[in-house]
Amino acid sequence: MKKLVIGVGLAVAAMSQVYAADMMALAKSKNCLACHAVDKKLVGPSYQDVAAKYAGKPGAEAKLVNAVLHGESGTWGPVPMPANPQVTPAEAKELVGWILTLKK
Repeated sequence: MKKLVIGVGLAVAAMSQVYAADMMALAKSKNCLACHAVDKKLVGPSYQDVAAKYAGKPGAEAKLVNAVLHGESGTWGPVPMPANPQVTPAEAKELVGWILTLKK
């Protein structure tokens, strides 16, 4: 039983790494990484800072999806986040879902 639990744990870890790589590739292809990084502030906040700010807050995912799609200003300082018409609503939801899982 212990070997099965370890094997399942390793499989889950491997799938998590593949998922993270896929999300990074999607973020890069949609030009998100021009302003954001996972672990440090660039033009915009780090994804980890976004996750920390919105952790456990009702409606966070919908608010962030809207910000990705339509832009937003004032939440993170004077630099506005532009709208991202190259990102579909499904892609925005997937990216935001991933971002909200990131921990410092």
